[in-house]
Amino acid sequence: MAKLTITIEVDDTDQKCLLNDITNINEWAQAAMTGKINGCWKRMQQAWTTKLINDESFTDAIPSNKADFITLVTARSDYKTRTERDAASGTP
Repeated sequence: MAKLTITIEVDDTDQKCLLNDITNINEWAQAAMTGKINGCWKRMQQAWTTKLINDESFTDAIPSNKADFITLVTARSDYKTRTERDAASGTP
């Protein structure tokens, strides 16, 4: 997967509104994304560590670093993205 660049358009009115509470819109947006990534990582690590431990067919070591852990999990046949899980459950 390639690096992802996200562009957010904020009109003048909304910029003024944001600047009432924050000093730098870009820094705030970057920090918000970092916070979301960290939260997703913690939930993924916790959920999948439990699944791997309880999977009798999984006998390998659980990777201790983020990149290897995510590579292992996303390569498994039972891994589904949020979009795939929602589609399977009928959630719009």
